[in-house]
Amino acid sequence: MKTAVVLLLVAAAVADKPSSEFAILRSEQHHPNTEGAHSFDFETENGIEFHVSGSQGATGGANSIGDWSYPLGDGARADFKFVANENGYQPESSLLPVAPAFPHPIPDFVMRQIEFAEQQRAAEARKA
Repeated sequence: MKTAVVLLLVAAAVADKPSSEFAILRSEQHHPNTEGAHSFDFETENGIEFHVSGSQGATGGANSIGDWSYPLGDGARADFKFVANENGYQPESSLLPVAPAFPHPIPDFVMRQIEFAEQQRAAEARKA
């Protein structure tokens, strides 16, 4: 549920005018059944779409998968997919920044600084 609220706020923030001025074209909700399964979808007249389904997680939380999108100013769409479970919220999109591969190369000046710090620690240890 928290994921849905966050995504709704993001979708409203990217709209060109206040969200209260856009009609909801489609809204479907399937409330949790006895196993905790749930889903909902909506679409607004300005092109925002949101889909999520989920179930009760093994540790008591809700596990959800879904996607959401909204139109960009150039006519393209911002598309996002996500999984939210015991491992946290895990979004996917070509619009999200990507961290460098790890382990990444450590620059020489950093290695020299680490060596210098090691030498200082060893010298302090010898004094004690």
